[in-house]
Amino acid sequence: MNNEINKKAKKFQGKIFLFFVLVFLSFSAFSQNQNLFEEGKELYKNGKYQQAINAWMEILETGEHSAELYFNLGNAQYKLNHIGPSVYYYEKALQLSPNDADIKNNLAYAENARIDAIEPLPKTVFAKWYENVSTIFTFEGWAILAVTFSVFFVILFLFYYFAFTERRKRLFFVSSMGVGLLLITSLTMAFLVYGDNSKNRPAIIFSSEIEVKTEPSMGSNVAFTLHEGTKVQIAAQDGNWYRITLADGKDGWIPATDLKQL
Repeated sequence: MNNEINKKAKKFQGKIFLFFVLVFLSFSAFSQNQNLFEEGKELYKNGKYQQAINAWMEILETGEHSAELYFNLGNAQYKLNHIGPSVYYYEKALQLSPNDADIKNNLAYAENARIDAIEPLPKTVFAKWYENVSTIFTFEGWAILAVTFSVFFVILFLFYYFAFTERRKRLFFVSSMGVGLLLITSLTMAFLVYGDNSKNRPAIIFSSEIEVKTEPSMGSNVAFTLHEGTKVQIAAQDGNWYRITLADGKDGWIPATDLKQL
C-alpha cells in the first residue's frame, strides 16, 4: 500500500518538475527571441540591414512569428532593394494584421518598385462591395462575431419570452430579430471568407526574371515573362511545376523554385 502511494507521489513530482522545466524553457526562448528582435532593430537603425534580417530570421526558425516581425523584415529587405522578399514579408504581415495602415502603405511602396504592372480584371459593384466587407475581419473574426450575436439573440429572446407588458415584448422581439439578422450575416460572411481562404493560394515571384511556360516543361513555349515581387495565385501543381494565374486573367506554368507561397 505504502509502495503504491510512494510510486504515485514520485510520478506526480515528476510531472510537476517537467511542467516547471517546460515553463522555464518557454520563458528562456521568449527572452532570447525578444533580445534577438531588439538586436535586429538596433542593427537596422545603424544601416546593417542584412545583419538585422539574420537576427530576425533566427526568431522565425524557432517557430515564433508576428505582424511586427514580418513588417520589420519587409522594411530591411526593401532597404536592400530585394523587391520579391520585401513584398512577401509585407504580405505575411498583412495576413496577421489586415487593417494595419503602416503595413499597407509600405506594401504599396514595394509594389510600385516592381517591374510588372498588372491591371486586374474589372469587378462588378457587388464584387467590390464584398471585397471591402470581407476584409474587415478574418475568418476567425467573423466567427467570433457570429458567436457574440448568437449570445445576444438568445438573451433578447429570453427577455421577450418572459416580458410582462406588450410594449416590452414588442421591443425585445424587434431587437432580437435585428440581432438575428446580424447573426445570419456574420455567419454567412464567416463561411464565405473561410471558403475564399481555402481556395486562396497566393505566392510571390522570387526570381529576378522568369519565363512562364504554356506547359509544365522547360521545352514548352513561353507564354509571358514575370519579374520578382509579382503576386500570383497557384491554380494547380504538376510535379515541381505550378500553374499560376494573374489578376489580369493570364495563366501559365513555372518551376516551384521560382516562387514562395504566402
